[in-house]
Amino acid sequence: MALAELVDHVIGVDPDRDRITAAVVCSKTQGELASRVFPTTARGYGQALRWAAPYTTEGRRAWSIESTGSYGAGLAAALAAKGEFVIEFDHPSTRSAKDGAKSDSLDAVRAAREILGRTSWATPRSRGAREGLRTLITARDSAKLVRVAAINVLKALVVTAPVDLCEELRGRPLMALVARCQRLRPDTATDPEYAATKLSLRSTANRVRQLTDECRELELAMIPLVRSMAPALLDEPGIGVLIAAQILVSWSHPGRCRDEAAFARLGGVAPLEATSGQTQTRHRLSRGGDRQLNC
Repeated sequence: MALAELVDHVIGVDPDRDRITAAVVCSKTQGELASRVFPTTARGYGQALRWAAPYTTEGRRAWSIESTGSYGAGLAAALAAKGEFVIEFDHPSTRSAKDGAKSDSLDAVRAAREILGRTSWATPRSRGAREGLRTLITARDSAKLVRVAAINVLKALVVTAPVDLCEELRGRPLMALVARCQRLRPDTATDPEYAATKLSLRSTANRVRQLTDECRELELAMIPLVRSMAPALLDEPGIGVLIAAQILVSWSHPGRCRDEAAFARLGGVAPLEATSGQTQTRHRLSRGGDRQLNC
């Protein structure tokens, strides 16, 4: 059953950093009834709900919000707390208006009209402990990227170091190399190349150590959250805290994925046809997802 048969009106929302643009669309005619801009504050979210009330029927309206994982997260959470029917407007059509027109108001109307014809839809990611896990994953991924870059710099410095220093450091396991470089003491009275190289090695090693400790601290903070939400998950073979945390954040809750196909895309196990020429019909796994089915 299409959404248009379940609700009388859809409020499409195009969010931005400082404001949200909402537009009320009639389900039967797909005509725009009203539109307005509100600030991205708790007061602004309340104003949006009160503004939509005269144009819609409570219990027979839906909110189609774009970017519920970023700019639209605050509004989605505020509406969900009030018991509103909130839909995550994912994968909008790339078709633009014939005259090339584009504005926040037009995007809000599009978010409402495009969702009306769908027979399945996703609801925004739940917050609470899951949102806490998401922030920990984001911070840990950021620290890991910087750590990998620092490790690459450290190894490059070893390769280009003076011969005797290079021979002393080369071949050591990573953390043993870090520990040794942290103990280097530049002596400005000696060769300036040695002094500068030792200082660079020590500084980079300190950075690697700090980021390693930071990643470990964030991972440890994930464990109680994972155990509180899915205590049996960490007992499964091959599932550690990082994988468990990502599963809980990506899946989030029943209704997060529109259908089984979307869930298969999310897990990277959806079959994708890979037939060419005389090759018989075969399939491979779609690891990268799909615009039409990925949730």
